[in-house]
Amino acid sequence: MSTTSVPTTTTPPVAPPVTAAAKAKKRLTSPAASITALIIAILWTLPTFGLGITSIRPEADIKSSGWWTFFTNPTISMKNYETVLAAQGQSALGPYIINTFVIVIPSVIIPLVLATLAAYIFAWVKFPGRDILFIAVFALQIVPLQVTLLPLLKLYVDVGIAGKFAAVWLSHATFALPLAIFLLHNFMKEIPAGLLEAARVDGAGHVSIFTRVLLPLLTPALAAFGIFQFLWVWNDLLVALTFAGNESAPMTLALANLSGTRGTAWHLLSAGAFVSIVIPVVVFLSLQRYFVRGLLAGGLKG
Repeated sequence: MSTTSVPTTTTPPVAPPVTAAAKAKKRLTSPAASITALIIAILWTLPTFGLGITSIRPEADIKSSGWWTFFTNPTISMKNYETVLAAQGQSALGPYIINTFVIVIPSVIIPLVLATLAAYIFAWVKFPGRDILFIAVFALQIVPLQVTLLPLLKLYVDVGIAGKFAAVWLSHATFALPLAIFLLHNFMKEIPAGLLEAARVDGAGHVSIFTRVLLPLLTPALAAFGIFQFLWVWNDLLVALTFAGNESAPMTLALANLSGTRGTAWHLLSAGAFVSIVIPVVVFLSLQRYFVRGLLAGGLKG
């Protein structure tokens, strides 16, 4: 007795539909997109490259020819940097570089500490009016910085700290707090609530949860905002021009004065500008991965 086997037909697998995100990723990783990005990067960094070349050329060469002629007649002189980095002199930037560090470090630490505490309270402590207060803090980001300068200056004059480092610290910390609270709050809300509940079951209070559970997990967000605030304060001119005095002036203010008083001294301006660029670039490149991770984590969930 023979049995007849019924032929079975196999349905070919259906390819999943191509999403818009996949199409965009394919276009952004195509050779044409890579070449375009490379051209944009070269054009973007070309002025900085020219500034660096200019800063190491002798004064006579700078005033007589363009920086691109350096490759046909390479003459290097570090006298420009010796002048701007000197401790004394009309064009010396050494004391102002120290002032910049004195301004930047507290201006980063103060908002980080205050914003971390405030973000924890907004995220995990329930109290009446919490959501309304958080929206009010978030709305402060749209207030133009310029409208607060004169009221703050009047307040500092009344208190007696106008022109001192404290006025610059408080100003930068005040302007940074809304964004810092928003980013850190959103980052904390992405932490599973079960983790905090387990800590409470073990007897941990708010202080223990904050210091032992949340802070180790907040490293990317803290680093991201710290880098952002560092770059903002380092490159700031408006706040320094309004609140800083002669003894507390940062490097940006000194460069602006140098440009105004010695506008033809390109050799000094290029060296001073390049010095002001190097440190932020080093900080950003060394901590870039934390910056990207922290911004993405804090900016995707409201």
